[in-house]
Amino acid sequence: MKLQRKNRLRATALGALAVSGVLVLTACGSDDNAGSGGGDKTTAASNISCEGAQGKLLASGSSAQKNAMDLWVKNYMAACSGVEINYKSSSSGEGIVAFNQGTVGFAGSDSALKPDEVEESQKICKSGQGINLPMVGGPIALGYNLSGVDNLVLDAPTIAKIFNNKIKKWNDPAIAALNKNATLPDKQIQAFHRSEDSGTTQNLGKYLGATAKSEWPYEAEKKWPAPGGQAASGSSGVAAQVKQVDGAIGYFELSYATSQSIPTVSIATGAAAPVAATSENASKAIAAAKVVGTGKDLALELDYTTKAEGAYPIVLVTYEVVCDTGNKADTLSTVKSFLGYAASADGQKILTEHGYAPIPAEINAKVRETVAGLK
Repeated sequence: MKLQRKNRLRATALGALAVSGVLVLTACGSDDNAGSGGGDKTTAASNISCEGAQGKLLASGSSAQKNAMDLWVKNYMAACSGVEINYKSSSSGEGIVAFNQGTVGFAGSDSALKPDEVEESQKICKSGQGINLPMVGGPIALGYNLSGVDNLVLDAPTIAKIFNNKIKKWNDPAIAALNKNATLPDKQIQAFHRSEDSGTTQNLGKYLGATAKSEWPYEAEKKWPAPGGQAASGSSGVAAQVKQVDGAIGYFELSYATSQSIPTVSIATGAAAPVAATSENASKAIAAAKVVGTGKDLALELDYTTKAEGAYPIVLVTYEVVCDTGNKADTLSTVKSFLGYAASADGQKILTEHGYAPIPAEINAKVRETVAGLK
């Protein structure tokens, strides 16, 4: 297949990223990571192959994977001298738009490409089309801020009613029935959702639609569908609002909760005990995922209705979206090198250490094979 004609990526002005500790994000809004690769190619991370990688690679999309991406970028640029990876954390919707406009080498999305997005991608992937490579897994945590309540339990119908503006007080009988040992205050619930198109929103909608259809009668789309509530930008923005507002609840990837010490809801799934939002519990749910994509596309189908013991049901998988063939010639080698590291044993190992869930081994093997064969 012919590679797409070289195009120089137009660099956009990107905000500086402040990194500390394990690179957890604490500020509101969209952020980026940029820098220059440094150090020897072999001593910094001997298992990272930098072959063919060069120059700057722009990428954007899912904010749910931002903390994982920060770690990967740091390790990769330390190993690959002279290479710069710049991932703009915005939203899944914005990432896909940027990919289909040809302004990024790959995009991150918490939902697989829809048929119309695949068709649009063929204009950029001249000899192929966009495909989904599952790279990051993890729980969508429901973080809350409620003084005196440390172990909040909710079930799917109650969560749906809260975010659908049907349950408005924390001492509502439905919440009280699930938390008999808690002292729930007579306080207004402040429910926060994403302001922009978001794959995290869509995955939460898939869970609620599968488990509480009568209370959540909406199609699972990236745009927030329900009335009421308050909006914030990015997972970081929602987490920041929950952290600040007494009586708040919101949804975001787990590392945003752990980094800011935000308590999270345990889900009553019908299993013997409520299930906490942990990477281990999310892994139990993701392990049952099935590949439903065709050809080189590795889109997954998740079971949001699981009642397996210890399986946390509100999970997402973030895909890196690339062309199967027709990738830009000037960034193809860097895309393959960087995503090859992300999908490697070392790249996946650090996910567990930072609140994410690695992709199941059998699926991950297919990801590595597909990355190596990109053209």
